Amino acid sequence: MTYRKKLIEVALPLEAINKESAREKSIRHGHPSTLHLWWARRPLATCRAVLFSSLVDDPSSHPDKFPTKEAQDTERKRLFEIIEQLVKWENINNQEVLGAAKAEILKSTNNNPPPVLDPFCGGGSIPLEAQRLGLEAHGSDINPVAVLITKALIEIPPKFANQPPVNPDSRKNSLATKKWFGAQGLAEDVRYYGQWMRDEAFKQIGHLYPKVNVPQEYGGGEATVIAWLWARTVKCPNPACGAKIPLVRSFVLSTKKGKEAWVEPIVDREQQPPIVSFKVKTGKGKVPEPPKIGRGAKFCCLVCNQIASEEKIRAEFRAKRNDAQLMVIVAEGNKGRIYLPPNEQHISVALRAKPEWKPEEEMNQKTSNLVSGRGYGITHWHEIFTNRQLVALTTFSDLIKEAREKLLTDAISAGMADDNLPLYKAGSSATAYADAVATYLGLALSKLSDSLCSLVTWKPSMDQAIHAFTKQALPMVWDYAESNMFNSAAGDYNTTISTIVRALKNLVAEGVGNVKQIDATTTDILSYAKSIVVCTDPPYYDNISYADLSDFFYVWLRRSLSSIYPDLFHTIAVPKEKELVATPYRIN
Repeated sequence: MTYRKKLIEVALPLEAINKESAREKSIRHGHPSTLHLWWARRPLATCRAVLFSSLVDDPSSHPDKFPTKEAQDTERKRLFEIIEQLVKWENINNQEVLGAAKAEILKSTNNNPPPVLDPFCGGGSIPLEAQRLGLEAHGSDINPVAVLITKALIEIPPKFANQPPVNPDSRKNSLATKKWFGAQGLAEDVRYYGQWMRDEAFKQIGHLYPKVNVPQEYGGGEATVIAWLWARTVKCPNPACGAKIPLVRSFVLSTKKGKEAWVEPIVDREQQPPIVSFKVKTGKGKVPEPPKIGRGAKFCCLVCNQIASEEKIRAEFRAKRNDAQLMVIVAEGNKGRIYLPPNEQHISVALRAKPEWKPEEEMNQKTSNLVSGRGYGITHWHEIFTNRQLVALTTFSDLIKEAREKLLTDAISAGMADDNLPLYKAGSSATAYADAVATYLGLALSKLSDSLCSLVTWKPSMDQAIHAFTKQALPMVWDYAESNMFNSAAGDYNTTISTIVRALKNLVAEGVGNVKQIDATTTDILSYAKSIVVCTDPPYYDNISYADLSDFFYVWLRRSLSSIYPDLFHTIAVPKEKELVATPYRIN
């Protein structure tokens, strides 16, 4: 058979592809990447362009149709125009644009396009875009978190495409006569049962998230707390002092124009040992220098100016003599965020939280990508969550199981057949549908843990908490933001569900999608068709410890979804030994 050169081997409209790929980073609402965090996720625009140009013939392969260089250039330009439209975010569901691309692929594959496999699927970008181009999409990964994310992207939506929601509200009002397309019905049920979970959780643990009294200068009354800002503390190494050093990297709270705010430390020397408290200041003024000195873990005592070395700080943490002190309460005022001083009620409520369960799994202490490897004695996953956060996350985890049972009952009442075949065994009836919706509810909880741990920071330029994974690592955070689980903003379950619902509506929900947990070095990978096209971006050599980082999510996913995916969550932690990355501690 004569080999036909593909378009990708000759030329591509790189400027258009690069522009749209870069632009995609700023698109959040509805982007599939917002379904769940994954590290080093490939831009969807790039994936579409690469897949298209890898399957479509270059005009030079058809001298009978394009005998001259001019004719080939003209045809190539036409194909470039298809790619330039294909890579635009606005066109991800544009059937005219997608239809033109699919037609070219069919033309170059004799109307029999091969399946596409990504054996290192990670966040699922390549299989998702293969599916969008009408190709049979397969993905595999050794990491169960990656497999679950990709299943949620390409495997579940087509299985329940064009089906109406089963929740009672949708069945009894005007939505009952609506036509549901793609994953819209699935998304509506995720929204409904997510809201039910949030309401039930508030009944159970709402008392742990009290409102705060607002001073008259801000209008009086009560306000919803957005977050509590805490500072970790250690005892001053000066024996004559004994005060607690607040480990604060910055006293700035807000840098927004006209809303500037900061905290000023107040030393009460009449107490023994002396006590450092905080006063909120607003408007123009000089912000005090923080006690943190340079890089690393070196701090100055605000009482006696004694320097606590990095070794001393680490030793205090390892001996579990560290503590945390509430600095500020951030609330939602009538005209935006307001910053209020801590009070005994809110401190007392936080201390009363007692989790009945916590992730006891051990963190990897041999890698500097995790806080556990930095010598602070933080060795188990539960140690990076406050007690209140553990109570909240376990409450929602338990409610996923209840929501699934409620949904199953509603699905059968709505007339959906049930063969008791679960989703992981390729079921497609009521039982499998309940599993499917529960999958997205579980992903929402897992995603939320990124915003509900003690490694979350406060960003003064945005007046909001910033999730833990701002990079491919979990470093130590000294002063952290504890978000209100019911604040209708970042760190709120409903807000997280809404993000997932928007992403779900943009998924393909047609064609074939199949994802497996497979070690790519074994013969299991040969179970795919021999004619399959492999398109992949292998793991970075030594830049990202995917498995070590994934354990952060795995401990919550395993608790919430192990009964739905017993094959994915049968291990205590994410498999690491066979991961294809250059990690020195696994070699030495």
